[in-house]
Amino acid sequence: MKQGEIIQSLKSNHSLFLDFLKSLNNTEFEYAQKKKWSAGQQLEHIYRSVNPLSQGLLLPKFIIKLVFGKANRPSLTYEELLSKYQMKLQNGGRATGRFVPMDFVISQKQKLIQLLQVTIDKLCLQLTNFSEQDLDNIILPHPLLGKITLREMMYFTIYHVKHHHEIIKRDLAN
Repeated sequence: MKQGEIIQSLKSNHSLFLDFLKSLNNTEFEYAQKKKWSAGQQLEHIYRSVNPLSQGLLLPKFIIKLVFGKANRPSLTYEELLSKYQMKLQNGGRATGRFVPMDFVISQKQKLIQLLQVTIDKLCLQLTNFSEQDLDNIILPHPLLGKITLREMMYFTIYHVKHHHEIIKRDLAN
């Protein structure tokens, strides 16, 4: 995917997710199967994943490269990255540390929906400052996938929200 397609996919997938969450009543939004996250916790998890990325891209490119280095391989395709991520999940990979949501309070719903929307808008705007070459040269740390290119991180972010959207729909259907 090129930069424009990445930005469009980020906006589209997050909009679908947020629109779905807005359509849930409070009972559905707070419902969680045993040892699973509620829709509210899924929302918080997505926000906790996207916000540091958006904050990190505010740094000058040379600082990002200085801290994390430069890619020594070509970026994976979207499909290759998804395959790698799904394999990590199958092998027991789970969110840890700051990416694990707290107990969700329904009064936070609107605020967190708005925060995620603003953060995605900022992230998409920030991406316009990066060239196609930057997307393939800049690397960032991912807690499960290790060091990945900025393009791969965007692929992950596009898929990640879709993945959690599907989990919520599945859990509510059961």
